[in-house]
Amino acid sequence: MREENQNKNMALLEDFNTAVAQSKDLPSRPSNEDLLQMYALFKQGTEGDVSGDKPGGFDFKAIAKYNAWEEKKGMDKEKAMQEYVSLVERLKKELA
Repeated sequence: MREENQNKNMALLEDFNTAVAQSKDLPSRPSNEDLLQMYALFKQGTEGDVSGDKPGGFDFKAIAKYNAWEEKKGMDKEKAMQEYVSLVERLKKELA
């Protein structure tokens, strides 16, 4: 059972890394909402829950990215990776 889980995690990591590479070659630019979701799922999948202080001032882009990541708080890394892979697959079809 443990080996099966390890193989599943390795396959997920491979799929995730492939999706990350594919996200850089999408046929056109995703919407800002989709870009924020990609960012948040990537950060949650690689680093876990949001950390650091929320950006202040007029750095609206940084604030939006922080907020999007914060919304994923509590989601486990594997689920975030799976959702990232699904999002990139959807975008590849939609933006083609």
